[in-house]
Amino acid sequence: MNEIVLATPADKQEVLSLYRCMWGGPAGWNEHYPSEETVDFDLSRDALIVMKNEKGEIIASISIDDDEDVKALSCWSEEIAPASELSRLVVREDMWNQGIARSMILHAIKVLKERGNRGVHFLVRPDHKRALASYTPLGFKIVGECELFERDFVCMEMGI
Repeated sequence: MNEIVLATPADKQEVLSLYRCMWGGPAGWNEHYPSEETVDFDLSRDALIVMKNEKGEIIASISIDDDEDVKALSCWSEEIAPASELSRLVVREDMWNQGIARSMILHAIKVLKERGNRGVHFLVRPDHKRALASYTPLGFKIVGECELFERDFVCMEMGI
């Protein structure tokens, strides 16, 4: 049975390896992002959530992000504030199409509710069709587009 838990420093290298497997994919990840510093930042804020299989291997992760540039975007609805951003969702490729990404998002939303949030945001690369198709059935709506970090994004959000 898979278990979803907050990551610990002991999980750091395994999460980084999972990120590295996705370099060059539609999310636009590479040797610079997400980095070891990104994982350290998430760990320092209890913001990195992982799914482990029965063997204790990390098969997925998602982060509750805290980026002032993202928070400042004008497309976000004030009606669902306070809201937080979910980011860096990754599922080990051999585990795709098993509902794991959905489980990770729903768990992260539960954590956000417990922390007093009323909404959730996602930035998605426009060519990341798999992510765009996955988030809409969960209730996320496209609320705008932006350019951040020298990349284009679709802005998605939902109330929780």
